[in-house]
Amino acid sequence: MKERKKIAVILAVVSGLVLNGCTAQQSQPDDSVDAEDSGPQIGLSIDSFVIERWIRDRDIFVSSAENLGAEVNVQNANGDVDEQISQIEYFIKKQMDVIVVVAGDCAALSGVMKKAKEAGIPTICYDRLIQNADCDLYISFDNEDVGRLMAQNMVENMPEGGDIFLIQGPLTDDNVKMVRNGIDEVLEGSNLRVVYEANCEGWLSEHAYTYVKEGLKMDRNIKGIICGNDDLAGQTFRALSEERLAGKIYVTGQDGDLAACQRIVEGTQEMTAFKSVEEEAKIAAQYAVKMAAGEPVDDVAKTIYDGAYEVPYLELKPIAVTKENMDEVIIGGGFHAREDVYLNVD
Repeated sequence: MKERKKIAVILAVVSGLVLNGCTAQQSQPDDSVDAEDSGPQIGLSIDSFVIERWIRDRDIFVSSAENLGAEVNVQNANGDVDEQISQIEYFIKKQMDVIVVVAGDCAALSGVMKKAKEAGIPTICYDRLIQNADCDLYISFDNEDVGRLMAQNMVENMPEGGDIFLIQGPLTDDNVKMVRNGIDEVLEGSNLRVVYEANCEGWLSEHAYTYVKEGLKMDRNIKGIICGNDDLAGQTFRALSEERLAGKIYVTGQDGDLAACQRIVEGTQEMTAFKSVEEEAKIAAQYAVKMAAGEPVDDVAKTIYDGAYEVPYLELKPIAVTKENMDEVIIGGGFHAREDVYLNVD
């Protein structure tokens, strides 16, 4: 009996030591970093992954930055502006070397981005320009040219003119306004008339379906629909299909999503304004690492006005992709595999 009691006591002591050891280990902060072993620390805050392309942007940015010796802390705001502000404040508190932001609301983030700058942390606006924030770099595609490409496609396909819809993204995304400027520039003086337009809050594609249905109740004799991106074009196609109008109405979008490329070769979407996110993400990662090392971005000559400041602007060019150049641009460029694009055709 005495031996059993001794064994029980020993086991209790050992168990206590193990438990205490585990508790101590768990109390270590998850984000603890050994400063001597780590490279540049980059904070990446993304509005949400509602749009397909952002997952690709994230993966390429992270892998590119890591290949350059940096560590990336990725935060997803899930479309919540307050959450995104909190994420950026967290990055400031952690004294990140660089903060990169895909903004959900280009006006609401101004204050917190200025706070980062005041803390001495370089900031990059990725793809969407944050207003009145005096960020250190803005990298994006020529968004007005995106609008011009989509509108020009409509004009070329409908020289006789006709009625069209505009199904756009949210006005909180400054790119939407730039794209609209490009669309208006081309449509001015043409025979195309915008008879219905709507903005999809939060880029939620379900809104596009509802708006197209609503617009068709007012005018079924439309010739085309310009969509803010390929995700919205997907729900536009769904609405047109239900009305037996798919393939009879010209539809345009942007981003080069796989489903959009499939619709283009199938004949139910006319074009997509393709933007090489690989190029954008890789260049952004290179500049983030460069800025983390304290190097200036004086090699960026172009600037863009954010409402209060001139911001260095790395401008990339979109490409209009149709059935005719799908193989050359999308497949030849390695963006999508041929068997995936032509899945429903071959």
